[in-house]
Amino acid sequence: MSTTTHEVLNQPPPYTDRNVFNDNAPLRDALGWSGAGWIAGHAGKLGSTVGSAEWARKAEDAERHPPVLRTHDRYGNRADVVDFHPAWHDWMGLSVRNGLHSLPWQGSARGAHAARAALFMLTSQVEPGHGCPISMTYASIPTLRANPALAEQWEPRITSTEYDFGLRAPQDKRGLILGMAMTEKQGGSDVRANTTRAVPAGDMYAITGHKWFCSAPMSDAFLVLAQTAGPAGKDALSCFLLPRVLPDGTLNAIRFQRLKDKLGNHSNASSEVEYDGALAHLVGEEGRGVRTIIEMVGHTRVDCVLGTTAGMRQSTVEALWHASHRSAFGAELVDQPLMANVLADLCVEYEAAVVTGMRLAAAYDDPADALFRRLAGAVAKYWVCKRGPAHAAEALECLGGNGYVEEAPLARRYREQPLLSIWEGSGNVIALDVLRALSTSPESAEAYFAEVDRAAGSHPVLDAHVARTKKTLADGVDASRARRLTEDLALALQGSLLARHSPAAVFEAFVASRLDGDRGLNYGDLPTGTDTAAIIARHAPPV
Repeated sequence: MSTTTHEVLNQPPPYTDRNVFNDNAPLRDALGWSGAGWIAGHAGKLGSTVGSAEWARKAEDAERHPPVLRTHDRYGNRADVVDFHPAWHDWMGLSVRNGLHSLPWQGSARGAHAARAALFMLTSQVEPGHGCPISMTYASIPTLRANPALAEQWEPRITSTEYDFGLRAPQDKRGLILGMAMTEKQGGSDVRANTTRAVPAGDMYAITGHKWFCSAPMSDAFLVLAQTAGPAGKDALSCFLLPRVLPDGTLNAIRFQRLKDKLGNHSNASSEVEYDGALAHLVGEEGRGVRTIIEMVGHTRVDCVLGTTAGMRQSTVEALWHASHRSAFGAELVDQPLMANVLADLCVEYEAAVVTGMRLAAAYDDPADALFRRLAGAVAKYWVCKRGPAHAAEALECLGGNGYVEEAPLARRYREQPLLSIWEGSGNVIALDVLRALSTSPESAEAYFAEVDRAAGSHPVLDAHVARTKKTLADGVDASRARRLTEDLALALQGSLLARHSPAAVFEAFVASRLDGDRGLNYGDLPTGTDTAAIIARHAPPV
């Protein structure tokens, strides 16, 4: 007897066994103008790998089987080990082999930060959780270089392209992964309120205290902040490199209390930790911990932008793929005007994010861009990451109920995107940092608008928006309006970049929907006459 009750029709196939780089025209274009075109062949190979059904399954496995903390062994001894599903290690190994943690530090190739940004977005499009330790390892190098002797000892293993997981002395490992621990219960983003203390212990320091968030607790070492006894008995916040295992092979005095039970980002471990005289190396000058570690934070903020952008690409392409394979009310969804409006709007948002992220990454390839990236980094972190959650929600809705089940990657993405707006400074912290950059480094505003003004005359609406933003700055901005100023700065930069690097249809749609006075508050409000077909054709993978 037959058990078939019906024939399955009108359901899209999974978006797998695709080359997620070749399918991504805006990213391919950005490699050219950012000076990283030489990485295109490598990106194509990586895009084929991570776009496969095999690696889609690995991403799902890593998310469905989150890490587990073992605080003690069977005999009651402290172990403080975090166990991961094999799929997690596969993703970490893939990213390390491809230099996502180290490419800019391995040589002097032109456009190395931009090249690395493109690769990072390819892996983060499919499995974002492992991007956290990859990002921190990449970002640790500029901070470690504040102590040249320490950098000479540690940097070769940190930049190694061998993934060597396990608790062993650093000198006995082929490659190292780094984490970070800054925030405490009483302070959060206000790290100067930290109470964790460090006292000299020979040629190292002994650290005692806690961290409310310790990212990637399985790492081989962590950059941490702790108070030292500064001049006149005043606390002086300093930066330290705290190894997980000491040179003699004994575990450092680090006690993992628990792993965070998070909304999303399940494949990655975040922990609460206590230090009981844990030994660490001073990095940079004593009492200048914030200035020392901010080099790391600057790079990880860029990765928040890149990670959000990668999520936007996943959301956009899943919505386009679904709409191109499913019919309703007599026509394919992609051909129905209202759905086409929504899809094109999602495409415009993604393209604005990718040109922003790639320009920001490229700014780290050119020392002359230091002033530009000081302001642009904060502006982009605020705006792109703020746009991520709503973008994911709208894309999920394009799939209807099919998007709201755990088998669909957009359910995971919907939970992931808010994290990137919180990591490395949530909205208010970043908006206030924009004001700080403007007040302490007026030259950064000059550099920022020099970049924006490269598109002057391309569209009267963009020109008017830039002029209004400049006037706002000249008149002075109250802290309560920092968010709106940051938004206006971001839109000015995105408009300028799209004018120079994207097709006219994308640029015109951005200007009409983001800068004109009649802009809507929801996706899918592109004005009548927008060439939605051209925008969708640019972004949609071939069916």
